[in-house]
Amino acid sequence: MIAEDSVLLRIGLVKVLEMAGFDVAAETEDAEGLLRAVEEHRPGLALVDVRMPPGFTDEGVRAALMIRQQWPDTAVLLLSQYVEERYAADLLATQTGGIGYLLKQRVADVEEFVDALKRVAAGGTALDPQVVAQLLLRRGGGPDPLERLTPREREVLALMAEGRSNAGIAAELVVSESAVAKHINNIFAKLDLPVADGDHRRVLAVLRFLNGGPA
Repeated sequence: MIAEDSVLLRIGLVKVLEMAGFDVAAETEDAEGLLRAVEEHRPGLALVDVRMPPGFTDEGVRAALMIRQQWPDTAVLLLSQYVEERYAADLLATQTGGIGYLLKQRVADVEEFVDALKRVAAGGTALDPQVVAQLLLRRGGGPDPLERLTPREREVLALMAEGRSNAGIAAELVVSESAVAKHINNIFAKLDLPVADGDHRRVLAVLRFLNGGPA
């Protein structure tokens, strides 16, 4: 499911998704059409523009929140022209997975973009590095629930928030994958995350990091 008012971008997104093996159930240019289509098709993933007709403000975000509330099996990845961290924060505050927020410029890197889509569709997260940076700035003030983490563990957690795999984190920090795995296990322990499958604990850790409180 694709909701994007720019015809050229929408056509491009359809091509990219189809080439990556996704079945595009429907396309729409506004939030009302998106909600109708999701109710009809119940897609596994909705790719949604943040600003859509008629007001070009937060129509896509409000529709995304409604989708996650009414049809929780539909994952949502928001696309935005600019960093609007308050919208990402709103979405993250209500869900523990199956969510993403990327800048539209990321679509140009097709392989990375498709990887992000697959992560979100599988119940993970995919957050743009610039969005993560803005969310971190917004967290300033008050007690920090992450103060037990070392600087390196915070670096690892920030990269996890972007949706990086262990291999991707290792490459970025120039360390071994075993070292990354050790840091992640330390993060889980220090954040008192419940025992669960690795992917779910990873999402919980990311949400605690971004929301600045209990996940």
